[in-house]
Amino acid sequence: MPLPLWLIPLAVKGAAVVAGAAGAAAAAHGVKKMKDANDTMESAKNQHEKNMKKFEKENEITAEAMDALGKLELEILHSFSEFSDVFEQIKNRPVFGAYSKNGVKLPKYDGEKIKEVSVGAGVLLGGLGGAGLGAAGGFAAAGATTAAVMALGTASTGTAIASLSGAAATNATLALLGGGTLAAGGGGMAAGAAALSAATLGVGLLVGGIIFSFTGSQLSDKADKAWEQMKKAEEKINAICMYLADLRTTSNAYYDTLARVNDIYQGHLDDLKRIVVVLGHRDWKTFTPEEKIITENTVLLVGLLYSMCKVELVIKSDDENDINTINKTAVEQSIQKANRVLEDTF
Repeated sequence: MPLPLWLIPLAVKGAAVVAGAAGAAAAAHGVKKMKDANDTMESAKNQHEKNMKKFEKENEITAEAMDALGKLELEILHSFSEFSDVFEQIKNRPVFGAYSKNGVKLPKYDGEKIKEVSVGAGVLLGGLGGAGLGAAGGFAAAGATTAAVMALGTASTGTAIASLSGAAATNATLALLGGGTLAAGGGGMAAGAAALSAATLGVGLLVGGIIFSFTGSQLSDKADKAWEQMKKAEEKINAICMYLADLRTTSNAYYDTLARVNDIYQGHLDDLKRIVVVLGHRDWKTFTPEEKIITENTVLLVGLLYSMCKVELVIKSDDENDINTINKTAVEQSIQKANRVLEDTF
């Protein structure tokens, strides 16, 4: 039955009120979804920035630790020139053969190699002044002895320090992550950080003006995707930070052992200089038994340090998408070898 005419305006008004209420509820729901999406994206952005700060801190302190090791290795190798200058003054000295004791083997003394590595180390040390964080650490990663020998061969060509050797070229910012997506084609830690940032900091661009170009559901999808990107990057960053912490621990342990051996070597070198330069003993035949032992032990320490500085702390991955391997086995063996030599001889 049709409504009386006088009721029609009231019905229309009621319908409008109901429609208006429904529209207001829908609008409120849409606004809430937009706010929730905005909050999600802001949270993703903030968390990613927090993760990146964690990564940058780990990278910096690991680079500093590796730099300390690399610089110590180069300084030790460079000091061999001082030893060589004194040692070469001794006439009628015997041939110092290979060392083999308690499972430790060191090659026989080779004066030419000692001179070469000393000069090469000097070249690298001279170039570190203008190099950035991680340059010296790159030489430690490659094995400073190898890097120094290569430096000597390229010193006259004007080749940049960063390209002197395999891991020194691995880059001047401690590029130890390998290549591929993590390190932006092998660009190293700095490039790796940029790649990680580019992957997810774009999330932040969804917050702000662009928010109004999406409907509530589309924006929610974008926010969910942004959060998912952040979590994937977080997983990668956490894995890299664990790697860096492990590398730093290995580097510090090796530094401690190397520094201990070097302290003993420097003491013996001072004694040798006193014998040859101060006392003027330059003929092996006139050396006392004690002086001969000091000389022999100094030669032994040179060989040990040469060998220790040759160890590569990082093995470059064959797959550019993989993180490089920390050479823990070689480092531990070198530490044990040094400890045996010190225990048996000093």
